Amino acid sequence: MKRHTFLSAFRPDLFHPDESLSTPDKFCIFEPGKMTNMIPIRVAELFGIPGDGRVVTVKGWVRTKRGNRQISFIALNDGSVIHSVQVVVDIARHGEEFLRKINTGACISVTGKLVTSQGQGQAFEIQADHIEVLGGADETYPLQKKGHSLEFLREIAHLRPRTNTFGAVFRIRHHLSFAIHKYFNDNGFFCLHAPIITGSDAEGAGEMFQVTTLNISNPPRNEDGSVNFREDFFGKPANLTVSGQLEAELAALALGKVYTFGPTFRAENSNTPRHLAEFWMIEPEVAFNDIWNNMDLAEDFLKFLVKYALEHCHDDLEFLNNLYDKELLTRLRFVVENPFERLSYSEATNVLIKSGKKFEFPVRWGTDLQKEHENFLVDYFKRPAILTDYPKEIKAFYMKQNDDGKTVRAMDILFPWIGEIIGGSQREENYDALLGRIHELQIPEKDLWWYLDTRKFGSCVHSGFGLGFERLILFVTGMTNIRDVIPFPRTPKNAEF
Repeated sequence: MKRHTFLSAFRPDLFHPDESLSTPDKFCIFEPGKMTNMIPIRVAELFGIPGDGRVVTVKGWVRTKRGNRQISFIALNDGSVIHSVQVVVDIARHGEEFLRKINTGACISVTGKLVTSQGQGQAFEIQADHIEVLGGADETYPLQKKGHSLEFLREIAHLRPRTNTFGAVFRIRHHLSFAIHKYFNDNGFFCLHAPIITGSDAEGAGEMFQVTTLNISNPPRNEDGSVNFREDFFGKPANLTVSGQLEAELAALALGKVYTFGPTFRAENSNTPRHLAEFWMIEPEVAFNDIWNNMDLAEDFLKFLVKYALEHCHDDLEFLNNLYDKELLTRLRFVVENPFERLSYSEATNVLIKSGKKFEFPVRWGTDLQKEHENFLVDYFKRPAILTDYPKEIKAFYMKQNDDGKTVRAMDILFPWIGEIIGGSQREENYDALLGRIHELQIPEKDLWWYLDTRKFGSCVHSGFGLGFERLILFVTGMTNIRDVIPFPRTPKNAEF
């Protein structure tokens, strides 16, 4: 089937009525005088079509309507791109009474000629021949033509994707999601779907949401009064996962290079601009990689993602740069173009102590670094930084212990404003060392027998890291609150929508 014949069945909106089907790259059978069954074209696609009078159909939502007694101008947006298309309506032809039904927020279908615009602000416009109101919107529609605070828009999260800001954020979120899969696929990784329901706490923090079918008002009990979880669905306590890492390690020790990309959950009672109860994590695990290979992978991965956003989300990023953060595009390009600083935790604490700066949280060796410390280090080196060799007391049980007996081969990547954006480590591959650490932290060995097994049967050096997807989106978009980079945020006392 020839290209123009195939497309003629699906894209009649791209055909110019004055040209015949035999002309190359003309895609429809046009019957003069009939506008019915026109397949809509997305607004984003209009930018690749000359405004030469061809007939198109566009469907979308009205952003604004203005005009005079003769002509009405409708800004129509369908979400495919941040730009709206201007629809020019002859009031005498369509009637004032009909046009009163077309308010901000209404959903309409427009068929008309795509022509070069005579006015300023747009390269082309649609001269409407036929308009249909698919869904009206009355005066209570909350997104009128005025500025709305981000706090207010969180209260109407079901409508905020219709705004320019959140349309841009969620399109960027999509492109970065695709870029993550592309990067790993192109580099020989296999995607692993780790379980969402788990019986283990990968981080050891205990901040997990419980999953149960028991009657919480009157659960079955043992003789000592404790809850009898043998009567529960899984026959044992179960929770929503905080990480897919442990399962990814199991797969990496068979498939070599794997990654997970899925939702994770933390029952942390925190209302900071950087925390969510439900968020998405990307967790690659690679057999035969040591901590240095791990740092190289993480830096290359982050640079690829930021570069991908710059190349595929330019209009949305430019909008966010102009409206919210004038340094956004400069900061993104800087990350792509410059190597990350690499230093140990001990070196970092020395920099902080010798700075003489009075931090809210005092710095001493052995304490976890806070956001103010992370931001200082990034500003000090004027680039993202990778910190390694943390004290073992502040890191998870599965991290490879160094020969000094005090530190582990952990790594954190610090980004401007965001602070920690990636956390990872070389994993402990030695059975005795791992078992000793589990006992030291009083983690029930019976819950991790399967994890320990992999250290008995063909163990090897392996490493991995976790990237919080929403923190990546925060950095790339320049937004300042993590609630504004996920469609429906889950936070303490909030599970609306």
